[in-house]
Formats: sequence, structure tokens, C-alpha cells
Amino acid sequence: MIVFPAIDLKGGQVVRLAEGDMARATVYGDDPAAQAMLFADAGSQYLHVVDLDGAFAGEAVNRAAVEGILKVFPGHVQLGGGIRNPIAVDGWFDLGVSRVVIGTAALKDPQFVKDMAKAYPGGIVVAVDARDGMVATEGWAEVSDVSIVDMARRFEDAGVASILFTDVGRDGLLKGCNIDATLDLARSTRLPVIASGGVKGIDDIRMLKIHEADGIEGVITGRALFEGRLDLAAAIAMAEA
Repeated sequence: MIVFPAIDLKGGQVVRLAEGDMARATVYGDDPAAQAMLFADAGSQYLHVVDLDGAFAGEAVNRAAVEGILKVFPGHVQLGGGIRNPIAVDGWFDLGVSRVVIGTAALKDPQFVKDMAKAYPGGIVVAVDARDGMVATEGWAEVSDVSIVDMARRFEDAGVASILFTDVGRDGLLKGCNIDATLDLARSTRLPVIASGGVKGIDDIRMLKIHEADGIEGVITGRALFEGRLDLAAAIAMAEA
């Protein structure tokens, strides 16, 4: 199982939001590249980066910060936020991103995702962000009438790498990962699932690891790391055991 430390970008700074609310952002640093290196020094070979401004704008906003991370981080960078057309996807892969995360566009233009998955085998992750079991879009500002399971199943045969499931109601609140919902989704689709939202400590990593064989590929964590509630090296060791 993979532990993805998260760097969320807003105005060029490293932040974490509460429940996806841009007005409830906590700033943890103003040097994203330096933060990426701290995660690398702790043993991380993977990084999850989100251009939060881009998620609302529908295009890259924190490009300079992402490029800075890509220049220094020695591992694999998974990037999401406002990536909604082939030119954007091509551009990020050309710069060295390992996987691109597509959310809003996956709901509104599924053929786009399928085309990109064909062009970049194993390189596309579909973000299924949910409020009360329904898919949220536009930077989580809108809620659709599509269930998370239905959304995931649309891409089972498309060649996407995995499904990134975030419980928006827990994200950034340190309430604990929604293990049950993540596990239900993993058991309901043939695609690997990455858990996200609410991780508060090592127990979340332990519980997800127990269910790795059910299709849980990894977990994304941010605030718990920044606030010292989770030791990244210990989390990676547990996930890889």
C-alpha cells in the first residue's frame, strides 16, 4: 500500500482546507518545493499535489509551484486540480508528472478520461469526491446526482490506474478516514482505490492496510502530517510491511 503525503496549493502556499472550503484554509508553508523535499527526506517516493485554485478555475493556477516541486522531488508526483483537456494532460506529463488526477471532467466528459487513459496507460487517476455518497465537482462546490459506485464503474474498462475516493465531509478535519465507505467502494469496483479525507493518525493507516487485499491501493494524508499527529516514516513502514 502506498502512502501519499499531500501538498495542496493555494496562492502558491502549502495549505489544507476544511471540508473543501477555500475560505477555511490553514497555511502550513510558503515553499512547496521545500515541503516536498521534507517528505522525500522522510522516505516518501510518492507525492500527491493539488492545485486548489486550479480546481475552481478549471485551469492551472499554481503552475510555478508545481514545476518547482517537480524539479526537486526525486519520486513520483501525482497531480490534480483543474486538469480538464488533453493539452493540460499532455503538458503535465511532458514536465514529469507520473499520474494525472481528473475529477470534474470525469463526470462531465467521461470520453475525455477514456481517451487520456488510452494515451497514457496507467497514468490517469479518476477522483471520486463525495458528499453523502454522491459525487461532488467543481472543487467540491457542487454535488451531482451520480453515486460514487456508479461513477467508478463507468471507468472499469477504460484503462485508468485507480480511483481516488475522498469523503469531503471529513477532509481536513482529522475525524479519521471513512474506512467503511472506502472499503465498500473498493469491493464494488474492479479498480484499485486510494483513500483520502480525514486521516488522523497511524490507526487509519493500519486499518486500510488490513484491507489492502480488498483493493485499497493507497492513502493520502496531509493535515495529520503537518500537525505532527502522524509520522510519515512510520506510516510508510506500516504501509509497506
